[in-house]
Amino acid sequence: MDKTLAKLDDAALAALGGGVIGYVKEIEGSDAERLLGDRINVSPTAKLFCLYNADGSPISISGSREAAITSAMEHELVAASVH
Repeated sequence: MDKTLAKLDDAALAALGGGVIGYVKEIEGSDAERLLGDRINVSPTAKLFCLYNADGSPISISGSREAAITSAMEHELVAASVH
């Protein structure tokens, strides 16, 4: 059995989800501020969860993993968790 890992460039990775897969990643408030600028006012150490498209673009930021997964369903995406 060949266990060679395939290498995907950014475009191939983005297409892999086919518009139906997103991923949820835990972020800190400082990451949210970087993504949203002055539109958000949270502690830099706050624990948040961001839903991203397969291409890495952020869709939503939530206060809990469950809310981020609900957001994925609202956007008709299957959510995968990234640690």
